[in-house]
Amino acid sequence: MTPGAYDAVILAGGAARRLGGADKPALRVGGRALLDRVLAVCREAGETVVVGPRRPTARPVRWAREEPPGGGPVAALDAGVRQTTAPVVLVLSADLPFLTSETVKALLTGAEEADGAVLTDSGGREQPLVAAYRAEPLRREIALLAAEHGGLSGLPLRLLTSELSLGLVHHPTASFDCDTWEDITTARARIREHGVVLDEWIAAVKAELGVDLDVDTTALLDLARDAAHGVARPAAPLTTFLVGYAAAQRGGGSEALADAMRKASALAARWADEAGTPEQSAG
Repeated sequence: MTPGAYDAVILAGGAARRLGGADKPALRVGGRALLDRVLAVCREAGETVVVGPRRPTARPVRWAREEPPGGGPVAALDAGVRQTTAPVVLVLSADLPFLTSETVKALLTGAEEADGAVLTDSGGREQPLVAAYRAEPLRREIALLAAEHGGLSGLPLRLLTSELSLGLVHHPTASFDCDTWEDITTARARIREHGVVLDEWIAAVKAELGVDLDVDTTALLDLARDAAHGVARPAAPLTTFLVGYAAAQRGGGSEALADAMRKASALAARWADEAGTPEQSAG
C-alpha cells in the first residue's frame, strides 16, 4: 500500500488503573515513550489521529477526544475515525512496544481482501486494537451501533468487529501490550535481549536525533571491527563517526552512507594487508 493510502487512529486514553493511574502512553521502554514507539511504525499514514489527552509526541499528530471522555474504545474509535479520510484506517492502541512496521504492512495488505485485518496473538486471540479496517464498512457499523444503542459509550469492541468480515494476521509478540508494571518490566527486559538490543538501540538513537535513514547495521559493524582489528581499537568509533560525517557532507541518505562505508572498508582492508609480510602486502 502506497504511503498516504491509509490513515492511523491511535487510542491513547483510558484510566490505566492497573498502573496506578500513570500516564501509560508516556511511559518509556528503551528510552522512548510507548506512544512514540507506536507512532514510529505508522509514519507513512496520510493522517495520524491520537485519541486521548494532549501530550508531547515525537512527530506531529491530530488530537481528538471521545464523547464523553472515558466512554470506552468504540466511542474513542468513532472520535478518531471522524477525522480521517483515507479508504483504510489503521487502528492501534498506544501501548504496543513490539509492534513493527512489517506487521503494520501485513495488516494493511490483509485489509485489501476483506472489511479489514486483525492481529492474533500467540494464543490465537484476535486483537481489534491492532488492526486495519476499510473505512466505509467501519463507519457503517459504528453508525448502526450508535442508532441501536442510543450512543457508543461503554460498548465493547466485539459488538463492532463481529459484524465485519476480517482477515487474520498472526504474530506472537506484536500485540503485547503494557497494562501492568510487570508488563513494563518485561518489555524493558526483552528489548535488551541478545539479538534485538542493537536494533532497538539504533532505532532509539535515530528517533532521538531525528534521523530517518535505513542503516546497514551489519556493514557498519563489519567496518568497525575491521578498523579495530586492522588499525587500533579506538579507530572503530572514530571511523564510524567520520563515515557518518562524510555521508552528511554529501547530502546524507542511504546511498551516501553506503558509499562512505565502502570506501572506509576498502581502506581498512588495505591497512590490514600492510601488517603482513612485504610479499603479502606487495599488491
